[in-house]
Amino acid sequence: MSDDLLYEIRDGIARVTFNRPQSRNALTFDMYEGLASVCGKVNADRSVKALLITGAGDKAFAAGTDISQFRAFKTPEDALAYEARIDRVVGSVEECRVPVIAAIAGACTGGGAGIAAACDLRIAAANARFGFPIARTLGNCLSMGNLSRLASLIGIARAKEIIFTARLVEAPEALGLGLVSEVLPDHAALMARADELAKLVAGHAPLTLQATKEALRRLRPKLPAAEGEDLILMCYMSRDFREGMDAFLDKRPPQWRGE
Repeated sequence: MSDDLLYEIRDGIARVTFNRPQSRNALTFDMYEGLASVCGKVNADRSVKALLITGAGDKAFAAGTDISQFRAFKTPEDALAYEARIDRVVGSVEECRVPVIAAIAGACTGGGAGIAAACDLRIAAANARFGFPIARTLGNCLSMGNLSRLASLIGIARAKEIIFTARLVEAPEALGLGLVSEVLPDHAALMARADELAKLVAGHAPLTLQATKEALRRLRPKLPAAEGEDLILMCYMSRDFREGMDAFLDKRPPQWRGE
């Protein structure tokens, strides 16, 4: 693992930390691949009974993908490859053999929110904020897989409302919506409870937990791999996406044109 993604195993619990607090733990492509690699290692190591994912510091779980990496996007293949990567990585979290717990403090947005949605259990500090504010930032879109996970958690109507308004859901509302199962008063309490919860599930029958999470995953409709590619290209190849990226990096409001 790199310094941007920390990984350790203690007492049968694997722990991953997104470690770019200076950038609100924004995810690089290498960090995404590192997370998928961790899930593969956990699947191969029968001594691991649970996986805990969190972000360094108390300001962010992960504030989405590092926007500067989109500068290199030029072709339709770039856009499709990016969303395919995200689907593969988030899918590896969802399909991980053991229970996966997200301990969320601060911003949990974009790709970070997608990862959290794929976890089995989510707990939050009181300052957690969850959402996909892409309609006011980049002008891109979520893949069908990520939309499916979000809708299965909170319903289609609420998923639309959150994405259309581009607002962030505060911790008390996230608790009410079922996005998180517990809200803790601060970061220290969050991490203490995360360790406690990981130890609890690590002590339970592993095959029962594995069968339950896999059965529930199979209940969700399985989409063809190419489903939604036309929507991805419509957004990522647009002038609006380039404008959104430039505006974000220049710290100015974007001027949307719908083209």
